Amino acid sequence: TELGVERRFVPESCPRAVRPGDFVRYHYLGAFPDGTRFDSSYDRGSTFNVFVGKGQLIAGMDQALVGMCVNERRFVKIPPKLAYGSEGVPGVIPPNAVLHFDVLLIDLWNSEDEVQVQTYFKPEKCPRTVEVSDFVRYHYNGTFLDGTLFDSSHNRMRTYDTYVGIGWLIPGMDQGLLGMCVGEKRIITIPPFLAYGEDGDGKKIPGQASLVFDVVLLDLHNPKDGIAIENQVVPESCERRSQTGDFIRYHYNGTLLDGTLFDSSYSRNHTYDTYVGKGYVIAGMDEGLLGVCTGEKRRIIIPPHLGYGEEGRGKIPGSAVLVFDIHVVDFHNPSDSVSITVHYKPSNCTVLSKKGDYLKYHYNASLLDGTLLDSTHSLGKTYNIVLGSGQVVLGMDMGLQDMCVGERRTVVIPPHLGYGEHGVEGEVPGSAVLVFDIELLELVSGLPEGYMFVWNGEVSPNLFEEIDQNHDGEVLLEEFSEYIQTQVDTGKGKLAPGFDFEKIVKNMFTNQDRDGNGKVTAEEFKLKDQEAKEEHDEL
Repeated sequence: TELGVERRFVPESCPRAVRPGDFVRYHYLGAFPDGTRFDSSYDRGSTFNVFVGKGQLIAGMDQALVGMCVNERRFVKIPPKLAYGSEGVPGVIPPNAVLHFDVLLIDLWNSEDEVQVQTYFKPEKCPRTVEVSDFVRYHYNGTFLDGTLFDSSHNRMRTYDTYVGIGWLIPGMDQGLLGMCVGEKRIITIPPFLAYGEDGDGKKIPGQASLVFDVVLLDLHNPKDGIAIENQVVPESCERRSQTGDFIRYHYNGTLLDGTLFDSSYSRNHTYDTYVGKGYVIAGMDEGLLGVCTGEKRRIIIPPHLGYGEEGRGKIPGSAVLVFDIHVVDFHNPSDSVSITVHYKPSNCTVLSKKGDYLKYHYNASLLDGTLLDSTHSLGKTYNIVLGSGQVVLGMDMGLQDMCVGERRTVVIPPHLGYGEHGVEGEVPGSAVLVFDIELLELVSGLPEGYMFVWNGEVSPNLFEEIDQNHDGEVLLEEFSEYIQTQVDTGKGKLAPGFDFEKIVKNMFTNQDRDGNGKVTAEEFKLKDQEAKEEHDEL
């Protein structure tokens, strides 16, 4: 005669219980005391959906549902006076029938409910939160209140990408995403009137269903965003900042806004080399590389419309905000020439280096970022060259001009006057600006341009006869070489300094041997001032 309620299963967590006025969705089996079933929501494949305490149910069920939790199971015995009484339901429920219901509560909400947000992880740093009109990328698991999964972006291995607050989402999700930080995780519970309402979505979500979204925000930007720059390390000395048209070498780590690494120049052990402001890189990077110093480290945050857009690229998903942590190694402009800074010049500086002089000097060679490449000090010997003879890179030939012995200077050489785009494998990177700290230790004056040998006094009028020691009218290489060596040893003549003696002499002899037969005759033999200007260098 009385209502009987047996709680056969009660979940450990019960954040909310049914109250009069709530709307519920539940499954049930209806049977008579002898076990004969008269109804089942399971057979219909849909829950029974109804308001509690508003007279839409038999009185016994209205009472029995109060206090239930989602996922709770109750066995309910309802006497006739709280069911269908003495009249019953013709053809279904006989008069004065006691009814047994096995009830499982699936869903519960109230028309006064609002979106519920429970944040269970929030990053320590939250420089920006979601606002109306922002574009977001997030992962989610979508379940009903009873925990049944109906959808998951994780299963599709693709984020859900959308604008917030402009009607692209159900109203409850539009509200629930506001105020989130990138990296934040929250549970958003949405009543059906802020979700898919009475009709559901026509697929997996039934009508009047509360939805629970477990969301992690991966990305956030606004279409009006420009790039953002965070200076991390700026050198104290910054004599020059990058401009449009400069060529720059830099290292970088590229990540998504949630910290996922998608690329790194460090992993390739090679800088990224490009022109700035010329469209060789994405627009945001072109802008972010302007105004940097050599040695500077900065973070460049690039919205997708200045990055790889809606389509993405490779490991970069569509509509992704990109974060580049860059380290500028060097930069130059194709119009740059050699830069010379004199640190010390002796007071007695009358003899200056010129083309053809033989120089001995010490140097330390480094990159613009200070990386040491080479040093004569570590080798314990000087570097020796003939200036202007192509024995060093063009920029060094230029940088060594007009030095005096004892002078110290720094020479900065752009790559087009150094080792070019390819560099020197294993030693000098391609397109690298080079810095040489130089001290000139010795200078031997060279000969006038075009000369390999000069006389220190008057030239003998019988020069050919003196060289032709056996007086056979022909001079062989051996005779020629012996004669030149004697003139140098006795101080009567001078060879161009810095060159191999045998090579110079052979070159001089070959110039005189006009018919190439290995012999020089009196008719072939001519002095320099006897030669036409357009001919080869001669004795």
